[in-house]
Amino acid sequence: MSEQPAPVDHPRQQLEPAAADAVRAYAAKTREDADQFAAVLEDIAENGLPSVEDCTPWEELREAHLARLASQRPAVA
Repeated sequence: MSEQPAPVDHPRQQLEPAAADAVRAYAAKTREDADQFAAVLEDIAENGLPSVEDCTPWEELREAHLARLASQRPAVA
């Protein structure tokens, strides 16, 4: 049997209330995104892949996302 030291129980550093709220909001958004992704995967498992005609090419999705990101940045003079 290996001789490993017993783990030391260190007290946790508490977050400021605003930071804790931000972490909770991030967790909720992450959970929502994961639930949406899981629903898509379950739909694919149940019904198969969608037809090519019903899909948006990834290049169009990329360009739309880049345009959204560019519109959020302040203009440089």
